[in-house]
Amino acid sequence: MKENLLLDYLLQLGDNALVLGQRLAEWCGHGPILEQDMAITNISLDLFGQTRNLFQYAAKVEGKGRTEDNLAFLRDAIQFKNVLLVELPNGDFGRTIVKQFLYDAYNFLNYTALLNSTDKQLAAIAEKSLKEVTYHLRFSSEWMIRLGDGTAESHQRMQTALDDLWMYTGELFEMSEVEKELVKTGVAVDLEKLKSDWSKKVREICDEATLKVPENGWMQKGGKTGVHTENLGFLLADMQYLQRAYPGQQW
Repeated sequence: MKENLLLDYLLQLGDNALVLGQRLAEWCGHGPILEQDMAITNISLDLFGQTRNLFQYAAKVEGKGRTEDNLAFLRDAIQFKNVLLVELPNGDFGRTIVKQFLYDAYNFLNYTALLNSTDKQLAAIAEKSLKEVTYHLRFSSEWMIRLGDGTAESHQRMQTALDDLWMYTGELFEMSEVEKELVKTGVAVDLEKLKSDWSKKVREICDEATLKVPENGWMQKGGKTGVHTENLGFLLADMQYLQRAYPGQQW
């Protein structure tokens, strides 16, 4: 039973990285300028690397002969455990940055806390990932400020994106049953304890960006239990096509 809980937790973490990485990969060749095109693509590659580490460990924990490729390309949408925020369409560059920042601020705190996980391999994965996640947060924070405190149009686009995406942030701190059980043994992070630091960071950057943080209201949730938006199905159809059409391919 303990192994099944750990497997679910690893898939949850890996699915977040995989789905967000796939979304960012859609920007490859379409960024507003070459430098940012390359930066976003590199962040995508970082996330895929984190996915591989988590899925390799998950496959080992499961012990049924599945590989990282099986876990990424041969599961259906209902089997994915990512939060809804990461599967939402990119929209324009400003919307992508807002989504990235909201997630990065959470991800940084989550991986920082995972350094103290009683699962030594998970703590090691967190330590390696945190170096990349720190850069991700710096990148998205700088662009939040640059665009939020930029032109009237860039400010308006950023505020609209923040208002639209805010309802998906509550799920970042919604504890699944798996997380609740693993917190008891020190394996997982108590997400509720991260929320105040996340809120502080978000307000700090939004204030500098002259953006108004929405008031807490009704929040969307369901991703951690496999209830997703229609967007995930379209994303997986694109991402998984090659493996399903030509079985046995490898990353």
